[in-house]
Formats: sequence, structure tokens, C-alpha cells
Amino acid sequence: QVQLVESGGGLVQAGGSLRLSCAASGRSFSYSMGWFRQAPGKEREFVAVAATIWSGDTTVYADSVKCRFTISRDNAKNSVYLQMNSLTPEDTAVYSCAARTRLGNPIFRVSSDVDYWGQGTQVAVSP
Repeated sequence: QVQLVESGGGLVQAGGSLRLSCAASGRSFSYSMGWFRQAPGKEREFVAVAATIWSGDTTVYADSVKCRFTISRDNAKNSVYLQMNSLTPEDTAVYSCAARTRLGNPIFRVSSDVDYWGQGTQVAVSP
């Protein structure tokens, strides 16, 4: 079993930056770790994922954040990070850390591919 704990959320002005962190604990190896978000009144959506594969680590981003967010993973610390720049009010949401431990394609893009979830951290961006 894997437990995920997020931190780094908060309130920022438009154009500002935040860095989210997620620490994982447990014996199961996470082939991938990443982030989803859910805004008020909207469905949960994929944000970014970092996958560990034989050829190295691979990152994938949603189109809406591709040019502004950067995901990174530190396997030695069992952590994943999300650097968020040029934030807009549309980025306001609860951001949840996610991990996949099942074999197969480690690059998840939908909730059904995720094995473990963090509790979420609130990100609010004012105009």
C-alpha cells in the first residue's frame, strides 16, 4: 500500500507561481506519479505525470498546462513535484497527487488508471 501526502497549495495572484510537493510512503514501487485537479463544478482532469521506464523518466502534460507547469520526480526521496508558473484563475482547483503501482503502461491520463490518491491541496488564483 502507498500513502501520498501533498503540500504547497495556497492563494496567489494571477501571474504568480506555486510549487506543489507530494511525498509517498509504502513498500510498493510507483511506476508513475503525477497530478490531477478538480475545479468547483467541474470533473477531475489530468494535469501531468512522470513515469519511470527502462529508458528513463518520461513526462506528459495536459495541453492546458504544457507551457506553464513542470513536473519532476525524485525517486530517492519518493516524491513528485509540480512547479506551476503564470497561474491564472482557471487554474483554481484542488490538486491531488496520484500514483500507479500496477504493471502495464505507467503513463496515466484518466482516474481509472490511478491506484493511489492523496487527499488534495487547494490552489486558488485571484484575478
